[in-house]
Amino acid sequence: MIVIGLTGGIASGKSTAARYLQGKGAHLIDADQLGHRAYEPGMPANRAIVESFGDDIRNDDGTIDRRALGAKVFGDAAALKRLTDIVWPEIRRMAEAQIAHIKADAPDAIVVLEAAVLLEAGWESVVDQVWVVLVEPQVAVERAMNRDGVDAQAVRKRLDAQLGNAQRVARASVVIDNSADEQRLHSLLDRQWSSLEVVS
Repeated sequence: MIVIGLTGGIASGKSTAARYLQGKGAHLIDADQLGHRAYEPGMPANRAIVESFGDDIRNDDGTIDRRALGAKVFGDAAALKRLTDIVWPEIRRMAEAQIAHIKADAPDAIVVLEAAVLLEAGWESVVDQVWVVLVEPQVAVERAMNRDGVDAQAVRKRLDAQLGNAQRVARASVVIDNSADEQRLHSLLDRQWSSLEVVS
């Protein structure tokens, strides 16, 4: 089994890359989806978040009011760290459980863990290779503006809060430059996929 950690910044195209690899036969684990599950009522993270941030962030049905929680952590680095210290380990636990489940069923599988915060959360030990999808910041700004309908300043603010390309490249096993079109992205992924199939 080979587990790839696929990561990248905003509008880098990592989700497009993940879906393409899934189409080639990879088992895809989406850390963002696991993150949403971590907040659900009955999950350990849900209870810990309410205990840490107060009952006023919980709706009547037990769900977390993400807007109320966001207001408490926005611009507060210590509060944000408190939140990620609760949520990130829970996402990791669920991802590792999924990897173990896949391995039991398909020991020769290729698994892709798509995680925007893979490096920030220190999950390199969960994966065998780190694949970074990157674009130049200006390209990311333009793509995010077109995709999400947000202004350039908002995108740049989000980019500034993330790891930079150089930091990601320094920790990558494979770098996928997605500055060109989707056809070029697929070509680069095909090349890496072929090398994986030889190994596996």
